[in-house]
Amino acid sequence: MLSGVVHELTLDKASLFARTALGHVTQEWPNKIDHVLTGPEDVKGPSALHPVFYGSFDWHSCVHSHWLLARALRRFPNLPEAGAIRALLDDQFTPEKVAGEVAYLARPASRGFERPYGWAWLLMLQGELAQHADARWADTLKPLADAFVTRFREFLPLATYPVRTGMHSSTAFAMILAQDYARAMGDDAFAALCNAKLCDWHGADTDCRVFEPSQSDFLSPTLTIAAAMRGALGKDFAAWFARYLPNVPSALLTPAIVSDRSDGQIAHLDGLNLSRAWCWRLITRDMPNLDPRIVPAVDAHLQSAMPHVTGDYMGEHWLASFALLALDP
Repeated sequence: MLSGVVHELTLDKASLFARTALGHVTQEWPNKIDHVLTGPEDVKGPSALHPVFYGSFDWHSCVHSHWLLARALRRFPNLPEAGAIRALLDDQFTPEKVAGEVAYLARPASRGFERPYGWAWLLMLQGELAQHADARWADTLKPLADAFVTRFREFLPLATYPVRTGMHSSTAFAMILAQDYARAMGDDAFAALCNAKLCDWHGADTDCRVFEPSQSDFLSPTLTIAAAMRGALGKDFAAWFARYLPNVPSALLTPAIVSDRSDGQIAHLDGLNLSRAWCWRLITRDMPNLDPRIVPAVDAHLQSAMPHVTGDYMGEHWLASFALLALDP
């Protein structure tokens, strides 16, 4: 288990993240929509397409910004922003608005919408809401979460191969969030489906060759797979990890350089630094014979990224969620 990591979630940090998310979850423009046009009638703006998740530059960032707000509120009920968060969630999570999101998914052209990244973040949000004492928000969002569980159940048997990337298409990252949802909901059957697919994809992985960072990575392809497999394997994980990554290369211990934070793709690398820290903290829980380089590496990655969570909208609309994951895994 990691010890000595100095960066932890505090009330002040949670408040900063909450203020940041509150500033953009209902900001409709600029917006990068994932939308297939089948005719002129489909030419609509973000809020017309998505009554709940139309802000934060794109749909998935809006979803995980709502997760950030719900998580911060549960972790710190006396957060200065608590009232604003509750008001926002009351306004956004209504049966009518959620029905609009479900209807969008029902379009034949929406089959691949946000697969698998947005699917997984929506389940992560639902799993968080289900842990709140007040069940109203989780109850209201349930039809949308159920729709995405159905999509995972239908898609995973068809997914012969994993997607080993450091971006939105990463199947391992989606599985980590899906595992979290399954635990929160007590859905053992869904957890078993996810874990079986992970073992099918990665159970035989050995001597992983590390080719990262890539210029647009915000996830570590290497460590995300390992973190997902930790959730799938439990007590058998240490033996698998020793085969998978017998020698940890310096590339996984050295923060990525971010040359231009106004460039949305280059700004992804701040997210890579945060997600590496998150993955290392997940991987090394109860890990025997921990490589002594990992603790300072986690601190270095957090130190590199944390000052840049806010400041430029290309990072600000999403980075706080990854900072929260890294600080409070």
